[in-house]
Amino acid sequence: MNDIDAIAALQDPVRRRLYEYVAAQGREVGRNEAAEAVGVARTLAAHHLDRLVEAGLLESGSRRLTGRAGPGAGRPAKVYARAPVERTVSLPARDYRTAAELLAEAAEQAGLDAGLCAAARRRGESLRGSAAPCGGLEEAMEMLAARGYEPHLESVEGAEGTEGTESADGGEGVEGASGAGGRVVRMRNCPFHAVAERFPPLVCGMNLALLEGLFGTDGPLRARMDARPGECCVVIEPSKNNNR
Repeated sequence: MNDIDAIAALQDPVRRRLYEYVAAQGREVGRNEAAEAVGVARTLAAHHLDRLVEAGLLESGSRRLTGRAGPGAGRPAKVYARAPVERTVSLPARDYRTAAELLAEAAEQAGLDAGLCAAARRRGESLRGSAAPCGGLEEAMEMLAARGYEPHLESVEGAEGTEGTESADGGEGVEGASGAGGRVVRMRNCPFHAVAERFPPLVCGMNLALLEGLFGTDGPLRARMDARPGECCVVIEPSKNNNR
């Protein structure tokens, strides 16, 4: 199925709500859970979820949702998760990815990492404008959601803080601020994923610098590198002296 047909599958409002719910969970979702979340019957949810699989927007599998194994554990249930394939539509056709990859390749070969990060930090500051840095994680989530990062809050249990980290321009970062029971913002989507896969140090460093500019380096929040498979490489957390 081509990209236009795949995206057109989201035209149905129930199907779109199901897709958005599954995508937002960052894990496998069963039919019952999805149906309850969007307020439709299980059979209707199953129909639309399978259509999303046919369109290549979701992937399906099966597992026991009870967490038990062996006799009496019940039959495996069908589960769904967002497909990793990227879908884009541009009319007329454009190929910005190739341009981005060529520029990234040239920057990497020329050793322009520091210059790129400096430009990204300036862009982040420009995007923030004259506004003060975000005062809390909820405000940060709104800003990140508007830029396509798909942020979500995550509890940090028993963390004693992290060691100093290296900032995007090669300087030494501040110590970790996440105390026991604290919260951080992680992001399920990297807006630069396609290029980051080919040039991870360059693009992830650029992304960190962009978010450092967006949130500031001396405000209530800070951005730091904390890569996790399938998610954005940056985490947003309270700064050392502003743990909220």
